[in-house]
Amino acid sequence: MSDAQLLAISPLDGRYAGKVNSLREIASEYGLIRFRTAVEVAWLKLLANSDLFDMTLPEALDARFSELVEGFTPQDAQAVKEIERRTNHDVKAVEYYLAELAEVRGADKRLIALLHFGCTSEDINNLAYGMMLSKARSEVLLPSLAATTERLADCAARWAHLPMLARTHGQTASPTTLGKEFANVLARLDREIATLSGIAILGKFNGAVGNFNAHTSAFEDADWTALSRELVAGLGLEYNPMTTQIEPHDWIANYLHSLSRLSTVLIDFARDCWTYISLGYFKQKTIAGEVGSSTMPHKVNPIDFENAEGNLGLVVALAGHLADKLPVSRLQRDLTDSTVLRNLGSVLGYFQVALSSLHRGIDKLEVSQTALSKDLDNSWEVLAEPIQTVMRRYGVADAYDQLKVLTRGQAITESRVAEIIEALELPDAAREALAKLTPSSYTGRAEALTHEYLATR
Repeated sequence: MSDAQLLAISPLDGRYAGKVNSLREIASEYGLIRFRTAVEVAWLKLLANSDLFDMTLPEALDARFSELVEGFTPQDAQAVKEIERRTNHDVKAVEYYLAELAEVRGADKRLIALLHFGCTSEDINNLAYGMMLSKARSEVLLPSLAATTERLADCAARWAHLPMLARTHGQTASPTTLGKEFANVLARLDREIATLSGIAILGKFNGAVGNFNAHTSAFEDADWTALSRELVAGLGLEYNPMTTQIEPHDWIANYLHSLSRLSTVLIDFARDCWTYISLGYFKQKTIAGEVGSSTMPHKVNPIDFENAEGNLGLVVALAGHLADKLPVSRLQRDLTDSTVLRNLGSVLGYFQVALSSLHRGIDKLEVSQTALSKDLDNSWEVLAEPIQTVMRRYGVADAYDQLKVLTRGQAITESRVAEIIEALELPDAAREALAKLTPSSYTGRAEALTHEYLATR
């Protein structure tokens, strides 16, 4: 671990630094400056080539700006930060940096004057954050979630046939299969991933209070809406025409709420895996050299699921605050959103750390069929449900109450179930079918439902 990591205040830049590398060029200060630069350059080129100005960027400048957008470096970002130290304004620093590059390459002063033309800082910032969250979604979040669902789908398929005692309210309940429980989680994630994927990422570009005031003072008859729409669409975002000084951030709240819901589903999953490990349904593959407990040598703790749960809780908390705060701004604008938006990277980072831990935890799971079978063999009382249901089918009065008296609070064994079935006033075929049931075979359509769902994904 480097000195910088040891001295980091956030674990995302310290202990977990290696798990969030895929986000560093996207959701960092560097990433924000890079996206701001891309917006400023795109606007300059659009204006210069429009009928309003009909200018041509010098070839050397056009090439440098294209190179800057495509290959923005930490050195470029440092140069912008150096200007910011003088100006104490982060967005203006980008404008000045681009102006310096343009001047060095012999650009006409009229062209340089088009940098940041008609813009308020929020015009640049909202598009930069939109690009950031769009890129994070497509290049990091969705691929990581796909790796999660791929693991769950594999587990569901491999274990679809393995009977497992269910526990409702923590008590023995009708059996399911291990694979079906993984498929349940998979289905929940699939739905929410589709929601996250479909959230429209909006952008505005309409000046200080959203009315193109400055723009129309320069060119009253120009179609500024069309130009702005072209800019926003060219950056891969959806145009929002009705705003104040700020894009209202409702879409960001949707995005964060989706991450929160995904995290909640995965917390549920992590806790269940933790419990199945404690019940002995799963063993964990040991890794040479790893220590489970500082004092108990035998232990292999479910630390990956615990780590995932903890970090997912942070996502829920942070995303919840950001989603509540960001859509609220006093009158046409206040700056409370500015500092809050800078924590978007933390939300994404903790989510990535959690997924990384879940992947590691799932990959270490080994099923103990002995433990699964033992629990089922000790839970013959679960057959009270099919017995009373078949009794109802054949019109036996008070079937539920009869079975409740016979089974509730009592030790029910295989032989006791056989006695109960033998005494039932049912057709011989019905009694014979019930007599063949065991806790392990009483799984309904769990296996079929699992394969049916997997086939439709």
